[in-house]
Amino acid sequence: MAVQLLNPRNDPAWDALLLRSGDNSFFHTAGWARVLEESYGFKPLYIARSEGGQLSLLMPMMEVPSLFRGRRGVCLPFTDRCAPLALEPGTVVDAVRESIDYGKKQGWRSIEWRDDNFGPLGASASNTYLTHEITLRKSETELFGGLRAGNRRNVRKALRGGVSVRIERSEKALKSFYRLNCLTRKRHGLPPQPYIFFKKVHEYIFSLDLGRIFSAHFAGRVIAAAVFFNFGNEALFKYGASEMDRRRLRPNNLIMWEALKWHNQRDFARLSLGRTEPRDLGLLRYKRAWGGEERPLRYFRYDLGKDDYLSGLPTEGDSLRHLLSKTPSWISRILGRLFYRHFG
Repeated sequence: MAVQLLNPRNDPAWDALLLRSGDNSFFHTAGWARVLEESYGFKPLYIARSEGGQLSLLMPMMEVPSLFRGRRGVCLPFTDRCAPLALEPGTVVDAVRESIDYGKKQGWRSIEWRDDNFGPLGASASNTYLTHEITLRKSETELFGGLRAGNRRNVRKALRGGVSVRIERSEKALKSFYRLNCLTRKRHGLPPQPYIFFKKVHEYIFSLDLGRIFSAHFAGRVIAAAVFFNFGNEALFKYGASEMDRRRLRPNNLIMWEALKWHNQRDFARLSLGRTEPRDLGLLRYKRAWGGEERPLRYFRYDLGKDDYLSGLPTEGDSLRHLLSKTPSWISRILGRLFYRHFG
């Protein structure tokens, strides 16, 4: 069966096809493809093979144009992990070969894959991260008991302190999250994503019941918020933000606990906490406290000019983080609108 290049937005039944094929990855959905395409101008080129009304192979890919870094392929931009769907052994190799051939014809500089299944034996990773996945199908008592003792104390402290959590999909909740997101990104020395990106999330994800915002409220004010996505029986934590001077109330701990309960009650099988840089010890401590399974996640980048895999690439933007943390917020937002599309 021949390999095809597809754009999910051209198939109104794309998400149903994913589920019928046993694919529960949110990042493979048509909504996520639309968000990336309409927010940043990326071109979807999903390498697929179908048989009997089901997908037997799927490798999502997008073309990322950039004046600074040249045109390249990414599987997928702004996506923590993008594993292939492959029902037959060896078909991932076919998809990788197809993407390399296509990239050379289109003049791409490189291709990046964000999953261990794309790396051939002996290939060096361009970057390595850690992921944490929590099993949800257990009783609420077992779920709470699986947390570290300090985390259980933090959840109770937030409740005693008067923090409450609302689960929302409204644009008002989105704007409250975005305010906090801008503050948090500034603290981390990163420009915030352009607001149009989150508007598209609201349009193509929240509106289809594939995600929601968990917001922590205290004294009539939103002090922390997090964005969660879901598809099939899997859920994931994608973005979190909070006010620094309210962190002593432990709102982030309560948000995560309420999210675990909410997804557990709706029979989701797993909740992923996304990727983490190994050197980000504070974030690692936070994620490890939830009792999930920790695994390495390797990215692979192929240089089409050299016909070889690149290894040990530096994390993007490290040299600028200190400077950006001191930059006025309005300048950071402008930088986000101008440059995010180049670094997917």
